[in-house]
Amino acid sequence: MSNEVPLLAARDLVKTHGRTEALRGASVELRAGEILAVTGASGSGKSTLLHCLAGIVRPDGGSVSYAGERLDTLPEKRLSELRRTEFGVVFQFGQLIPELTALDNVALPLMLAGAARGDAHERAGEWLERFGVRGQEGLRPGEMSGGQAQRTSLARALVTEPKVVFADEPTGALDSLAGEQVMTALVHTAREQGTAVLLITHDAQVAAYADREARLSDGLVAPTGVTV
Repeated sequence: MSNEVPLLAARDLVKTHGRTEALRGASVELRAGEILAVTGASGSGKSTLLHCLAGIVRPDGGSVSYAGERLDTLPEKRLSELRRTEFGVVFQFGQLIPELTALDNVALPLMLAGAARGDAHERAGEWLERFGVRGQEGLRPGEMSGGQAQRTSLARALVTEPKVVFADEPTGALDSLAGEQVMTALVHTAREQGTAVLLITHDAQVAAYADREARLSDGLVAPTGVTV
């Protein structure tokens, strides 16, 4: 695996928030189909690293490459296109749109990519079923349990069948049982589709689902080896 060209690679990333240096030369690689857990204490820069890798924020220094493209120099239009089609993002609290039903939340990325409403709803329903949320299509986020909402978020992130899923503390707001269900669903679907997953977590039990772990400390990444 070490000889494979990485799908996503960050080199010497630097990012400062005000006077806080979140990243101080962090480097990390993600290969196609791989699940990589980036661990570290709260405030270690894990979310900043994910945002740079997903093209959500631009680093102050260093480079991010995805499938041969330099993300850190791409125009925003191209970055938005990648986030609609090839990237999926799952946040700790889901960040579903509260006014929309589960079905509409999951269908939204498809409609933004040009799918007809009926087709988008059909595919969204299939993905809700895959994540065990069938029967909850008409519920809004405030009417769901935390686990249901997060599984809906996973369905939304994966409905476009992206090449990479960025998961930022996806079980952080859940109890242990719901967290286990969410991680099992995420890993199973990623394996089935060959999707690469960058998993940000401070939880060793969540990191154990990954193929490999890298630890972020003081703005730098240190590989810690294979986890499974």
